[in-house]
Amino acid sequence: MKRREFLRTGVEAVAAGAILPLSGFERVLFAQTVPLLAVAHGPSAPAITIASIDALGGMGRFVRRGDRVVVKASIGWDRTPEQAANTNPEVVATVVRLALAAGAKSVLVLDNPCNDPRRCYLRSGIADAVRAAGGKVDFFEEGRTRKMAIGGERVREWLVHPAFVERDVLINVPIAKHHGLAGLTLGMKNWLGAIGGPRNRLHQEIHTSIVDLSAFFKPQLTVIDGVRILTRGGPQGGSLDDVRRLDTVIASADLVAAEARGGALFGRKVDELAQVGIAAGRGLGRAVWSEAEERMIEVPS
Repeated sequence: MKRREFLRTGVEAVAAGAILPLSGFERVLFAQTVPLLAVAHGPSAPAITIASIDALGGMGRFVRRGDRVVVKASIGWDRTPEQAANTNPEVVATVVRLALAAGAKSVLVLDNPCNDPRRCYLRSGIADAVRAAGGKVDFFEEGRTRKMAIGGERVREWLVHPAFVERDVLINVPIAKHHGLAGLTLGMKNWLGAIGGPRNRLHQEIHTSIVDLSAFFKPQLTVIDGVRILTRGGPQGGSLDDVRRLDTVIASADLVAAEARGGALFGRKVDELAQVGIAAGRGLGRAVWSEAEERMIEVPS
């Protein structure tokens, strides 16, 4: 197979969810065609979500026919999409549509809100958007959690909702926002919404705790919503003066790279994100990469 034909066939096969019988040389060549992460910018939230995931090889790289998919969105607060406290509903719905189009048997969206769950699911716009996309939403019930071995440095065991474990594919879809204690909420902090129990106990040494949770859940894909970011007053926000519109979505199969790139939306360098250094040190992903490994996509209106 000629190099050009291989590259075209390889990308199409991954987008379709195929497993390629590649030689050592071909695996290296193929890896060079798919970026470590993708950053899409444009006025349409669905379009930039699609573009960022397509740049990684498409949803078919992560979801196969018959898979049960769980999406961990941020639905923690009784806030509207304009207040940027929860994941943008169009971003979440687009991830659901892409997973179903790739052949998923089911797509469930779930979170453990801090405010009243029904108000959060409704006012965020996420419940209606997910249902319209063909997915399902469920409320987090503390009685359904089970104590599980997390095996972390600080979090040894904790109450976890089984839906986040009993699945084939886990996709993390957080919003990028300010957080008064952790500094920022990005992909790693989002996992506090997958557990029950006295979560405030994890606020001490919070960066270590969220890395422990990230290592336990290990999402196949992270999609960070930067359509609107909350620059102050997080995690709940409320004032539109604290919201900045960036019209950006970041996607990566590498949870550490996604976290580091999400921090850049706020002008934060890698060494200013404690959780990134901890996670990279544990081998959970990469904190640095070359310019060639990042795909920037401008999506016109």
